[in-house]
Amino acid sequence: MSGTPSVSEICARVARLLHQRRIEQSLSMTRVAEGCGLSRQGISLLERGLRTPNLDTLLRITAVLEVDLADVIREASRRE
Repeated sequence: MSGTPSVSEICARVARLLHQRRIEQSLSMTRVAEGCGLSRQGISLLERGLRTPNLDTLLRITAVLEVDLADVIREASRRE
């Protein structure tokens, strides 16, 4: 491969990016969880890469964060 990140690497990067966006917006995990109908623990597990979210969950989280999911995935997919 030409340095293309694996699926697991992309998932981990998406989680880090969502965490960064949440922190940049000064939003608590609780606020994001309430906004998208998840538990605070669920958000924590996702941000730490211990749980891989499905598409519905990603769309709900990015809606609360007001970021475009396609942009997050694109950024996570870039070679480092």
